Amino acid sequence: MWELIRANKRKSMTLFVGMGFLLILIGYVFGSFYEPDAGGFIGIFFALILWSILSTVSYFGGSKILLGVSGAKEVSQEIHPQLFNVVEEMKIASSFPYMPKVYIIDDPAPNAFATGVKPEKTAIAVTSGLLERLSRYELQGVVAHEMSHIINRDVLLMTFAGMMLGAITIISEVFLRGLYFGGGSRYKSKSSKSSGQAQLIIMIVALVLAILAPILARLLYFAISRKREYLADASAVRLTRYPEGFAAALEKISNSDLDLQKANKITAPMYIVNPLKKKGMKLSDLSSTHPPISERIRILRNLQQGANFKNYQQAFEMVKGKKSDLIPPSALNDPASIGILQPLVTQQTFEEMKSAKREVGDVLMKLNDFKFVNCTCGLKIKIPPAFKQSSFKCPKCGRVHNI
Repeated sequence: MWELIRANKRKSMTLFVGMGFLLILIGYVFGSFYEPDAGGFIGIFFALILWSILSTVSYFGGSKILLGVSGAKEVSQEIHPQLFNVVEEMKIASSFPYMPKVYIIDDPAPNAFATGVKPEKTAIAVTSGLLERLSRYELQGVVAHEMSHIINRDVLLMTFAGMMLGAITIISEVFLRGLYFGGGSRYKSKSSKSSGQAQLIIMIVALVLAILAPILARLLYFAISRKREYLADASAVRLTRYPEGFAAALEKISNSDLDLQKANKITAPMYIVNPLKKKGMKLSDLSSTHPPISERIRILRNLQQGANFKNYQQAFEMVKGKKSDLIPPSALNDPASIGILQPLVTQQTFEEMKSAKREVGDVLMKLNDFKFVNCTCGLKIKIPPAFKQSSFKCPKCGRVHNI
């Protein structure tokens, strides 16, 4: 496992360095455009400063910002014991030394993400829609996937890579807007001198970079993201030993046509399934930041012989129809045999779905400061926070309750 994580880091670091080189290049070219003599190094300086500021803010406050922007609220074991227990089970199964905090997002669209750049300060957030739709075994698969992102330190790398993508995009947009509103006046003043031809070349290179650099950086970022999604899937199956449960969960998520209201371009890569889509469409096979969901499901359902990395690699190559170096050789040579659990009942009955929906509704009310009163007639009465009276009558039996 640790060798896999190290190999995973090395591959991702190569892409990360590529993004860094791109950032330095646009800093140098844009700086040279505005100041031919020494502007290149000044441009590099400002590009690195911008990236450092964004990364520092993300490192120290990124999780709180992400959870806050997503509308996530922390829950305790008392509020939602099943979700809390599933997270704890996956923490124990993975031998991770710290218990992630557990959050719920009040949104009917099913999805989930993990955050936290430090191992001791991580969190797993799921939407209320996910809790309503998934059985316990399916929820295990989703939580195991998010726990794998934490163990593999994906959150840390994606945070810094995401900030580098943001820095490249901001610098390119500022440069293009400057040209648009400034009319290239700086270029014209310099081009009147003998170095005008060289300036023209720099201007063309700068324009090409301003347009292509964000696209290239996004491709590198997505290349990191997609590979890490596959590896998190492979790691999740090792934790649960039940690929069908995880496949069924992905299937339910992908069949949803609900829009995740608080997702945006920055937070989208963090979710288990890319939540950005055209209104009314299903999530199936949207693949800008994630591998196609149908492909991930087919790989999971081709895991018939076992749940170790070698089995996942074989299923991956079978679905892709070509050889791949997704899993490093050291992990493939692991002789440990991890069996698959026998098929479990994952199809929820109508009554179970109704009960799950009611339970999630109660949890959301608790998170929003509702009070619950159990009347002796058997009715559970929910008191909203705006109710300011000291007592009320049970609408069923008329018994008076003091608050």
